[in-house]
Amino acid sequence: MSIKWTGVFPAVTTKFTANDELDFPAFDLNIEAQLEAGAEGIILGGTLGEASVLNDEEKIEILKHTLSIVNGRVPVLLNIAEPTTKKAIAAAQKAEEAGAQGLMLLPPMRYLADSDETLEYLTEVAKSTKLPIMIYNNPVDYKIEVTLDMFEELAKYPNIQAIKESTRDISNVTRLINRFGDRFAIFTGVDPIAMESIVMGCVGWVAGLVCAFPKETVAIFRLVKENRTAEALKIHRWFLPILELDTHPKLVQYIKLAEVGTGIGTERTRAPRLALKGAERERVLKIINDGLATRPELPAGSWGK
Repeated sequence: MSIKWTGVFPAVTTKFTANDELDFPAFDLNIEAQLEAGAEGIILGGTLGEASVLNDEEKIEILKHTLSIVNGRVPVLLNIAEPTTKKAIAAAQKAEEAGAQGLMLLPPMRYLADSDETLEYLTEVAKSTKLPIMIYNNPVDYKIEVTLDMFEELAKYPNIQAIKESTRDISNVTRLINRFGDRFAIFTGVDPIAMESIVMGCVGWVAGLVCAFPKETVAIFRLVKENRTAEALKIHRWFLPILELDTHPKLVQYIKLAEVGTGIGTERTRAPRLALKGAERERVLKIINDGLATRPELPAGSWGK
């Protein structure tokens, strides 16, 4: 199996009904908005997808449903975020059996594994599947960093092909390129510094606020890649207050509220996450509504299939 590792890959939210069941009509509306805007891949069950509150059956149900509606237009990846190597391997194999085209893989959850433990976890999963894998490197939120020396070991596995670079250190993009050339496809994974990371060489963007603003996200990526940096920067400067919602612990609630603002999502989350209220809700709504009131016109050809 192969993936064209380039472009914007939305890490989509999971939609829920008032009865706390999967809301596929709302989910489908958002997926179609992503594809219309020009997304090049879809990632399910990540942080924004509320993976920690989905059971195994729901993850596979979402995967199969997404595969059916995407119908081969772009690759569909499932995130693997498990506490044990055994569970991670089982999740990877179930994803492959269900038809996933790739995986995004986090280090072990709920245990601060050392380098050897982390490497064994990641490599055992890689050996268990033929699927292409993106390593999600986010030591800020998940406490384990996959270092350059660790990537040297991971490079021995041909299906480990991409990195979601979320260290929040833009210089790490250059370090990875200097050391590995094009061995790994490097995706930026932190919305507020995504444009800078793309300028520094990222070939893709695993995006969050794309869930609410798909066209603007794709436009920034494409314009930078076309060396139309000034046009991209104009959009980025408008977008930044909204993009910064991606780095808050309540990013799921914030981004789902933004999806409501743009008409392509719902606000419902699964407990323990609760709906925003009071001053916090008003603050986030103001950021979203201020952005909507000044939403820029996008350059022709900067988004779309």
